[in-house]
Amino acid sequence: MVRKAIIPAAGYGTRNLPITKVIPKEMLPVGLKPAIHYIVEEAVQSGIEQVLIITSNSKNAIMDYFDHSLELETLLRSKNKEYLLKHLELPKVEIFYTRQSYARGLGDAIRLGKEFVGNEPFGVLLPDDFVISSEAPALKQLIDLYKETNSSVIGLKQVQQEQLKNYGVIQCSSKTNPIEIENIVEKPKTDPPSDMAVIGRYIFTPEIFKCLEGIKAGVDGEIQLTDAIKNLLGTESIYGKIISGDRYDIGVLDEYVELMKIMSKR
Repeated sequence: MVRKAIIPAAGYGTRNLPITKVIPKEMLPVGLKPAIHYIVEEAVQSGIEQVLIITSNSKNAIMDYFDHSLELETLLRSKNKEYLLKHLELPKVEIFYTRQSYARGLGDAIRLGKEFVGNEPFGVLLPDDFVISSEAPALKQLIDLYKETNSSVIGLKQVQQEQLKNYGVIQCSSKTNPIEIENIVEKPKTDPPSDMAVIGRYIFTPEIFKCLEGIKAGVDGEIQLTDAIKNLLGTESIYGKIISGDRYDIGVLDEYVELMKIMSKR
């Protein structure tokens, strides 16, 4: 059973500058809610009971958002505006926080969740990535496959050749779900092993933490999760699941604008 999930939210958000100089990218509005609200909701809808958000010392707004504002609630009641209280409702899940003192990469951020996870499988949701699906939420799709395989599962999407340099890309013999992953390469500049790119949804066994220990800085001078996944492949099978749904990256302006249009109609 997958009960816990980690949401890494400590990055600088450089793709969204200059607004991310003062506003965490996870707090960028999607409709009238911040982006991270939807990511936490997806975790809850997938059966997650506890969430760990990895933040930094400049992202107190995230913790403030998921806290209750007693002053605001009291004000609304005193002004006979109780009908607005529904807009303050938060996802029903236990949320914990820890800080990444320096942005050393996704692998380093996930490593900080070792004590939170314990000896359980867990999910990872990257708040840049939105998946709108008419079927199960993206994370739930991976959890369902984990129940079948008892192995780590990675969310995948087919991506155009010229865009593969921006992703982790897997090597595989078949593109039929479930996909058994043979290798993985981080942001290949030439000769990507396939057109199957990793998107920001994962289920990991706790063995991933052993693989994260001792990893040296890789691509972009960061502790790459991809390197840990490659190490994990040496000890256990890892499966890929082509996610059903439309994926939007809020770090890409055109995709963010399109997402805003879609969510404003819901």
